[in-house]
Order: sequence, then C-alpha cells, then structure tokens
Amino acid sequence: MALTDTAPRVRVENLRIAFPRPDAAPLEVLSGISLDVADGEFVAVVGPSGSGKSTILRAICGLLKPAGGRVSVDGRPVTTPPPEVGFMFQKDALLPWCTVAENIRVGAELGGVARAEHAGRVSALIRLLRLDGFEDAFPKQLSGGMRQRASLGRLLAYNPSLMLMDEPFGALDYQTKIVMGRELLRIWEAERRAIIFVTHDIEEAVALADRVVVFSARPARIVADYAVDLPRPRDLRAMRGEAAFVRLTEAIWSDLALPA
Repeated sequence: MALTDTAPRVRVENLRIAFPRPDAAPLEVLSGISLDVADGEFVAVVGPSGSGKSTILRAICGLLKPAGGRVSVDGRPVTTPPPEVGFMFQKDALLPWCTVAENIRVGAELGGVARAEHAGRVSALIRLLRLDGFEDAFPKQLSGGMRQRASLGRLLAYNPSLMLMDEPFGALDYQTKIVMGRELLRIWEAERRAIIFVTHDIEEAVALADRVVVFSARPARIVADYAVDLPRPRDLRAMRGEAAFVRLTEAIWSDLALPA
C-alpha cells in the first residue's frame, strides 16, 4: 500500500501492552495509547521511568505483540519487524572487530543496498557525520560521541523511512549530548525521515522535536501532546533563555507531576 499525502507514517490505535507475571495478574505497561506520526515528522516521547516509552518503540517495530489495539506503518499492520523501520539504542552496539566504515557498511548490507553502491554510500555518510579520517578506526579508538555518530551512520545506511531512537544520547556527557543533538538535527533537516525519539531529557525533547508527547506513569496513557512552534535551525544552548522554550519545558514538567 503506497503512502498517500495524508496518511501517517505511523499509526498507533488504542494500544495496550501487558507483560505476563508467574504469580500475579499481567503487568499493564501501556493503556490505550493512540498516536499518529506524519512522514518526515520528528516526535519526542517523554515520561517517568518505567512508563513504557521504550515499550512503544518495540511495539512499533514488531518486537512486542499487543494485548490490544494495533500498530501500522505506511498503512500496513505491524506483525513482524517492518523493513522500512530502523532502531537505534542507547548503547551504540557497534561491532568491535569492525572499523567505522565496516560498521556503517553493515547497515547498507542489511538494508539491501546494492553491493556496487556500498562504497559510495559509506563515504557519503562518513562525510555527513563528520567522521572523515576515522574510516579505519575501531570502536575502542573512538570517543563516546564518535561511536554514536558511527552507530547513527549504520542506521542511516540501512535507509529506513522511519527511525526509532531509544535514548541514543542518554549515556553521553552534557556537552557531547548537545553536539550529537545538533548533528542529528542537521542530518534530519537534510533527509527528513520520520523519527520517534525517546528521552528523559525534557530540554532535549523540546530542542529537537516538532512535537513532544508526554506519557503518564505506568500504565501509560498520553497526558499531553505539544506542537513545538520554535524556529529552526535550533541550538539548545541559545534557546534555554528564550521565553517560549522555558514556558514549554515548564508545562511538560507540570504534566509529569500529574498522577497517573
């Protein structure tokens, strides 16, 4: 089914996820979540720890079976991992025995990119990610931020139309996180893929996203969905003192303080 101009890239309808427990009733994690993500849209998801933010990503990419509701990508129900979806975890998960170029090439191979195009695709991504000069470096020779750039390169080489990102910068120091956020925005603005980005960092969510979706505590429901009407390009350090940025981050903090 082709994606029309009005069809969402992702549609989540009344999604319920519950995990079985041997000596108790199933643990309900998501309770009736409904969410649309448009083609090219950058959506951030925030919420308390354990509220199911990572769980919804796993449901969207077909790794979890819903207890109720449905998920579709490009109009097709998700029952197995859709080939057009790419996933980036908090830990970079690079192959330690492979160089930067080889790790990125793995994404191209998994994405079915023609072998004749691998070298050009890898070279283009190394330039895009500003990893020039580190093509032959191994992961242990890279800083944390550079490892995340290489991991992002592998994801982009896979060429997904939808990128699911589970706190990909959560383990980085503040300065490196700012740099990686800026790099991600630069790449997203160039390629305009749909992104669902899970984070605990409210300022990061507002600085990056078109929308910020706020989850309640478990069992999660959506308590707010904010359009981020701030001009692009964005720089978190420059935005932190702006009144509109402060109002939005404070509103989200207030939402997170609400009872489930």
